[in-house]
Amino acid sequence: MIPRYSTPEMDAVWSDTARFARWLEVELLATEAHAAFGLVPVDDALQCRSRAPITDEVFVQAVLDREAITDHDVAAFVDVVQAAIGPPASSWIHYGLTSSDVVDTAGCWALRDAADLLIDASTDLLRTLVELSRRHRDTVMIGRTHGIHAEPTTFGAKVALWALQLDRDRTRLRAARESVAVMKLSGAVGTYSNIPPDVERFVGDALGLEPVAATQVVARDRHAEYLYACASVGATCELVAVELRHLQRTEVREVQEGFKPGQKGSSAMPHKRNPISAETISGLARVLRSNLSAGLQDVALWHERDISHSSVERIILPDSSQLAYYVMKRLRRLLDGLLVFPERMQANLDASFGLVFSQPVLLALIQSGATRDDAYRIVQRNAMRAWDEGRDFRSLLEADDDVDDDVLDEAFDLRRSLRNLDQVLDQVEAIEL
Repeated sequence: MIPRYSTPEMDAVWSDTARFARWLEVELLATEAHAAFGLVPVDDALQCRSRAPITDEVFVQAVLDREAITDHDVAAFVDVVQAAIGPPASSWIHYGLTSSDVVDTAGCWALRDAADLLIDASTDLLRTLVELSRRHRDTVMIGRTHGIHAEPTTFGAKVALWALQLDRDRTRLRAARESVAVMKLSGAVGTYSNIPPDVERFVGDALGLEPVAATQVVARDRHAEYLYACASVGATCELVAVELRHLQRTEVREVQEGFKPGQKGSSAMPHKRNPISAETISGLARVLRSNLSAGLQDVALWHERDISHSSVERIILPDSSQLAYYVMKRLRRLLDGLLVFPERMQANLDASFGLVFSQPVLLALIQSGATRDDAYRIVQRNAMRAWDEGRDFRSLLEADDDVDDDVLDEAFDLRRSLRNLDQVLDQVEAIEL
């Protein structure tokens, strides 16, 4: 991941030093497990632990230098570790294991830790959304369908729906965490031919990972599920971002991203205040969806394994983790600084001459005895005149001989349109924060 979209928290999970530290811990735990079950001398296992190298940048470079010779990253890693520990104890490093035992166990360990960060970030973003929904519970605005004025709603209700969707994403993240919090130390084709199941259980218990039946590799549907959870988070953040981009357009201007002192919106036009955070989120969501596609293609491997998934995962697993985390943090920052203009929302609602009350008028005419088709035609012809001639919708209805004026007061009552919004807004209060 390029530094622009990286975060220190995710960097700590996916750095080369962290990756090799996980590999080393898996190797050492496996050696200790073998010793616990009488397969390796206990003193040798203790020496492996005490003489184990520090997985710093020097160690990383040593592995890379060795890989230039072995052309195999795990083999290079094992060579460097064994050289640091020294014989005879070092001979027990990687005993009975295959490369994927180490790589997949360590990789799932990293995914679990990344998922924990994502879950925490989703909870933080949920808090922001819930608070924003509460603050604007009664901030009236126009609801739009197809980009056209539909009926009144509130900004709080709009935000509440975002929060409810993100809460579902958090549920998906939690489920994905459980799916990837697994491990395997069952050998070349998953048959435990050279390593006892007790060793696998020992290591799994130490790492807090669940041993699962596997071929040489952990099944990649688990990784695809994790990538879906990341992509779903991105899609939800994009949903919010796209809406905020629309609402920030000059002609609408119902909200605006915060603009800090010294910030410049354009190198050429000093007046510009662009929705840069929302646009960035929209763009990165596309990458998350693309990574999911690649992850799904990694599910089908040849026989007990091939390595067609490996090169892909080196990119998409850390990148999707970073991006999902980044877009949630970026959206939270956007929302924390969001400017909301209730007066502009009211003005936009009023700009369509009262046409937003067409459905209540339709229903009122039906209740007063008109057929649905007749009522629809009456409302439609007056609505078209209001729009085409720029005239007040209610005044046109009052001048229409086919309309009983007594039904109009309730039909044009804004409180009537919003009277049941608590059905939406109250659901937000049930979100666990």
